[in-house]
Parts: sequence; structure tokens; C-alpha cells
Amino acid sequence: MSTVDKPAAPRSLAEALRGQDDAALAALLRSRPDLITPVPTDLTQLATRAGTRASVVRALERLDRFALQTAEALAVAADPAPYKELLGLMTGDEGDRTVAEALPHALATLREQALAWGPDNRLRLVRTARELLSPSPQHPSPTGLGPTVQEATAGMSPGRIQEIVTTAGLTSTHDAVSAVTALTTLFKDRKRMTALLADAPEESLEVLRRLVWGPPYGQVTADPAPRLRWLLDRGLLLPTAPGTVVLPREVALRLRDGRAHRVTEPLPPLIEPSGTHRPQVVDGTAAGQAYTALATVEELLKDWDEGGPTVLRAGGLSVRDLKRTAVALDVTEPVAAFWVELAYAAGLIAADGEAEERYAATPAYDEWLEQPAGRRWAQLAQAWLAATRTAGLVGGRDAKDRTLSALGPGLDRSAAPEVRHRVLDLLAELPEGAAPSAESVLARLRWERPLRAPQIDDDLRTRLARWTVAEAEQLGITGRGALSAHGRALIGAPVAKPAADEPSGPGDKLPVHHKHLRAPAREPLTSAEQAVAAATAARLLAPLLPEPLDHVLLQADLTAVAPGPLERPLADMLGVLADVESKGGATVYRFTPGSVRRALDAGRSASDLHGFLTAHSRTPVPQPLAYLIDDVARRHGHLRIGAASAYVRCDDDAMLNEILADKRAAALHLRRLAPTVLAAQADPATLLEGLRAMGFAPAAESAEGDVLIARAHAHRTPPRTAPEPVPDGPPAPDATLLTAAIRAIRAGDLASTTPRKQTPVANGSLPRTGSAETLATMQAAVLTGEALWIGYVNAEGSASQRVIAPIRVEGGFVTAYDHTADEVRTYPLHRITGVSELADD
Repeated sequence: MSTVDKPAAPRSLAEALRGQDDAALAALLRSRPDLITPVPTDLTQLATRAGTRASVVRALERLDRFALQTAEALAVAADPAPYKELLGLMTGDEGDRTVAEALPHALATLREQALAWGPDNRLRLVRTARELLSPSPQHPSPTGLGPTVQEATAGMSPGRIQEIVTTAGLTSTHDAVSAVTALTTLFKDRKRMTALLADAPEESLEVLRRLVWGPPYGQVTADPAPRLRWLLDRGLLLPTAPGTVVLPREVALRLRDGRAHRVTEPLPPLIEPSGTHRPQVVDGTAAGQAYTALATVEELLKDWDEGGPTVLRAGGLSVRDLKRTAVALDVTEPVAAFWVELAYAAGLIAADGEAEERYAATPAYDEWLEQPAGRRWAQLAQAWLAATRTAGLVGGRDAKDRTLSALGPGLDRSAAPEVRHRVLDLLAELPEGAAPSAESVLARLRWERPLRAPQIDDDLRTRLARWTVAEAEQLGITGRGALSAHGRALIGAPVAKPAADEPSGPGDKLPVHHKHLRAPAREPLTSAEQAVAAATAARLLAPLLPEPLDHVLLQADLTAVAPGPLERPLADMLGVLADVESKGGATVYRFTPGSVRRALDAGRSASDLHGFLTAHSRTPVPQPLAYLIDDVARRHGHLRIGAASAYVRCDDDAMLNEILADKRAAALHLRRLAPTVLAAQADPATLLEGLRAMGFAPAAESAEGDVLIARAHAHRTPPRTAPEPVPDGPPAPDATLLTAAIRAIRAGDLASTTPRKQTPVANGSLPRTGSAETLATMQAAVLTGEALWIGYVNAEGSASQRVIAPIRVEGGFVTAYDHTADEVRTYPLHRITGVSELADD
């Protein structure tokens, strides 16, 4: 193509966007979803929105370190800058092959996100991005470079400029502009700069070394030292304010050998494995943790089955209730907060909404219990992945110095889901069985989001990553630090089949072949893909979980040992009949008079209990346990409690005499009404507890004299939905929305840029014609089939311009094909401000 045939370089970002195809626009709107809310009317509005400060800051925050360094280099380059200048700033005078190979990809990223535009010979950074990244005294550039010679000498007297030019060995000029140009050319010339610096005192060179990588500003007195005076006289330092000097950008670049950054990082840091294990070991360890996770959540909900802790006035759990929950689960308080928040995120617990509000299980918990173990785990894991509530913040302070409580407000962090997915994606990039070092993962995350993750250990993104690693291990997504097979399936990563020659020894090491990867985080899974991923993860995990047992081992010391997880009916009944003494690989239950009485209160008879133990024990029922059950059953219900306020009824008057004589009964205010009846001022529940504390085994009875069966009341909240995650900005548009939005933007751009014939009254942005002329032009267009440009004001008073092809004009309406909306519409003629024919071309 000849020079004449080459298309002109775009003069604005809007023109650059206008020259892109639909795929490029879709990529822009997908990477910057804030630009599509609401849908821009045309490409000019899209370009304007892409240049707003909030949108540019958000886009810069999502750049990786090398793409950001490329943008920073463009900000200190000429405007516009040729690609050769940008390459020189990134590679330096000596060149860097790795940087040179990576630079086109970084530049393409900036163009794709509408942060840079223009052909390679005229590269431009969006004005807002240039303002954010360019050096200034208030906001130093991340490159450490200062202003140019031209910018630094803007307020300097022409005479002083001529003095500097002469002292630097240049010929004086007739004006300040040419003098500044000559000084700039000198500083950019390597050979002449080398000669100039060769005569510099060592003390002066030391000053330059301290300023060369930034910050470029320094302080001087009214009478500078000789080493500073030498630099000031030759323009190697220039005054910017009284007592302040700056190292000009051209001088710094010469001293840096042309590099904009001290260290250029074109490749992401390597993720170093800290250990490698056999995949079977990883999967088995993770499955054990997954089983523990399910058991812990069940235990938590069982503990809150009859109504959990009260809700604080400001929301959440009190510190005391969290401590009590931690003791009940036998974990630390931070871990207890994690399990509580996980159950809340999965929709298994919520506030009941009563006047005295308490936390309790939701109806979804009962549905969850009925699912197979693998599916129950997948539901928990998916809830954790998507949750923005962050349990690691519990116990910290908010912006108003208030303590953040579990289940309380202020725990949402919108970046949490992205960090969790990215950490797991990085683990999935390693070979199966390889566990990465935490520091290498953190270094990679800092490279991928440098503006969101400064080089400090306490930033939010770093803490989220550390919590992710720990929580994934607790939940059983990872095992021994490596991603499990069901963990890979959960995030949609491919699960490799075990190789035939896979090492089998526990100490065998798998070779780790890993190279730098530039691949960004994978696209989020759709709802359908998430369902498939969860089902696959559940299927892979199910064979690794222990099968529930239908038996226990009874022992002579009034204990029962469950050598593994028990089937739910057996576990529920045993939980009533005995108390859990210890947990672990095997659970130990202890039978006590109180626990046996609890089973009798629940409506079981002594024969029921004997039959239950005989049916579910692999060992004979020990004689001490049989005696315990018979003894408690014999005394159970011998005393009857009813409402008088309350009364005690017993056929054995000697026992009633014993109760009256007991000093512990004084608080119950008992008095004899008959030989077999005592009345009390306490209510029946208090009377029951009081007599049980004295060692008796009373039973409650109804008004008809029947024994009341005391069953545990499972308190449930009304139906509740799981908390919605707080989005990190507008959601990414789907393919349907993108297609419709691009069509609307193209149509609107066509309407705003189509050439029109000038009309005598078309002075404003919309055509203006009289009603008669409008009607005549419309009728003529129906006959000729021509398209027209119209101005239109809708019922809300909003004005717009449209390109239409009239089809029919009647009854005060025009029916036309609207090119802007890409559909046939009908418009009232009285709302059309005017009409104009399109230009012939």
C-alpha cells in the first residue's frame, strides 16, 4: 500500500474505537464492565466514559506489573510516542530480549482496555491515565523520573537559561526556546553527556547517583555547596522552587542507560513448590479434612438446634457466644468464626426474626442433611468460593474502631472471591501433588495486581491469600498444601488421570516441570458450569469418604466406642442416650444416669433401650450398663409433676417426707396437700430441675395425669436465602448483553456520524424544520425509500437523534425502520423536532 493509500491515524480515542471490529469492542466491555452500565449511546460517549478518572483508576488496578510498567513508560515518553521510544524506555540502551518479546503483548493489553490508542508510530496514553502516572512534585512517578528540561525551566529567566547553556559548553542562542532545545539535545546525546560528566567532581556524581532512581527532588540552601553549584550551573540540576532542585528527566534517563524502571518485570514470578506428595496421599488427606468439615458443621448446627446465641443489637455474635461455640467445637475462636460464617454463607443458619432474636438452623439445613456427603461438601465449598464475607476479619476493627463480630456487619470484602479463585488456579497450574510455597504465591499475586497489593505484608489482598490457603486446607479442598482432585474439579480445572508409572512410595518425589506462565485468571464459570463442577467434585470425593457404620462397641466402663462415622439414626439416638466424651478417629460416648434419664424423657422405655443397644453393638451389653438402665427406669416417673402452680404426686409417702426434710428443697416452697401430694410455688419446669438436682428422677405429667414425653424441640427460622455476595464492581456482561450493547452503540454512532445535507434551520445538534416541511419530507422519503436524519423528543423530554427509513405516514404518525434501534418503530410527528436528508455519500 502506498503512503497515499494508508488510512489516517485516529485523532481521538473515539476514532480509534470506531476503527475496531465488534470482537475488539466486546473484549473492551468485558474487561471494563463499568463502561456498559448504562449502555453508551455511541462510541464518542463510550470513549468519554473510558477516560473518566474512576474508570481509568479501576482499569489500572487490574493491570499486571509489566503492563502497568508499560503504561508508566508511556506516561514519561513523548505524546505521541513512537514504538521505538517506548521500547527504549523498557529495555534500555543495552536492550533486553525478554522485555522486547513481552512488550507487544503488554501494549496490546493497554489497547484492548482503551488505556492506550493510536498506531505504533503515534502511541498515546489516555489523558487521564497520563495525568495519574506522569511525574509531578505532588505525585512522583512510579518510575522515579522527574519533569523534562522544558517543564523544569518553564519559570526560569531567559538570562539564567543562557548562562546554563554557555556553562554546559553550548553556543548561546537568541531565545529561551532554542536554548532549552539545545540543552535537551545535549542531555539526550550519550557521547556528549559522557564527556560532560567526565569533568564532574566525584562529589557531584555522588549527588546524581542518589537522585537517579528517585525521588528526583532534593533540598539546597541559598548558598549551595560547590558540588551542587557545579550541577546547577550546567543544568544537571534545575531549581523548581526556593530551596528545591530536581534532576531533569533527560539527565536521569542518560544516567539509567535509557531505562524507565530500575527493574523491569516482563514475566510473572515463578511459583516454587515447597513439597511434592503422591496424588493419592493428597486426595486422602483432603478427604479426611472434608469429612471433618461436614462433621464440624453438623455439630455446630446440632448445638444450635433448639435456638442458638442471641443476636447482638448491632448484629452478630457476642465475644462470649463465640468463645462458647469454640469450646463446643473444640477449636480456636478464629476457626470457630470460620465455621459459623461458612454455615451462614451456605444458608444453613440465620437469625429467626423473633422479638428476642436468636440464631438458629434454617429449613435448608434439614434438606442439606438429606443429601449425600459429597454433595453436602460441594455445597459448602461453593458457598465459600463465592462468599464475600471474610471470617479472618473477625476480632479486628472497622473504620470507626468498632470490633468486627462473627455474623455481624462489616465483614464483606468484594475482592475475596477473586483472590480465592486465583489462589486455587495457581495451585492448579502446578503438577498434581505439588504444594507451593506461600511466599511464591503471594509474590505472584502482587505481580498480577501491583496497585491493589503494595509491597507490604499487611495489605488486604495478601491477608485474603493467606486466609485462602488456610481455609482451603480446613475445608478439604487441598491436602498437605496441594490441590486435591476434587478441588481441581470444583474450580473447573482439568483432573489428570494417574500415570501407570506413578511413584508409589510415601517418600517418592515427583519431578516438577514448571515455567513462567502469563495466562491470566480463567473466566468465571457460568451457573451451569458451576453445577457440573460441583457434581464432578462430589463424585470424586464420595469414594474417599468413610462409609457410615451401623454399630458401636460397648465397654464395661459404661462407654461406647464408635470406630467411625455412624449412620444418622444411630448417631441421633446415641446422642440422646449417652454423652460424647471424646472425639477423633473414634468417638467415645459415656452413659450416665442423666443421659439415660434423657432418653426415658424422650419417650423410650427400658426395654427399648436394651433392644437398641443389643441391635447396634458388636459386643455384648455389659452388665453395669444394663443395671444402670434398669435402675434409672425403675425410679423414672415415680414422682409426678403437674401444675398447681406445681405439685408433686407420689404413692410412696416416705419419699415425699424425704423431699420435705431435704434443705435443698427450701427454695421450692413445698407443702403437703395430701399423704401422696406436695404443692410448690415454683413452676413445673423449675420443680423438675430442682428435684433432679437433688438426685431424684421425676417425670412431668399432663392435666389428665399422663406422662409427658420430652422431646428436643428443633427450632428453625422461617425460610431464609443465603447472603448475597457484594460484587466487586459491575458484573461482567454475558454474550447476549454484549451483542445487544454493541449493536446499539454502532447504531447510535451511525446516527451521530452520518453526513447530512445542511438545512437553513439546522443550527443546533438536532435538525429543526416546520411541521409542514417535516410532513412533506417524510412523505417523499416513503416514495423514494431514502433514509432521513430526525430529531426526536420522547414523552420524558429527552432529546435524541435517529436515522430512519420511513415506511408509512398516516394519522399523525410515521412508521419507519429505525437504523439506530435496528427495528421498526412508530413516532408521533409532533415529537419530531425536524428532519434532514442524508448526504449523497
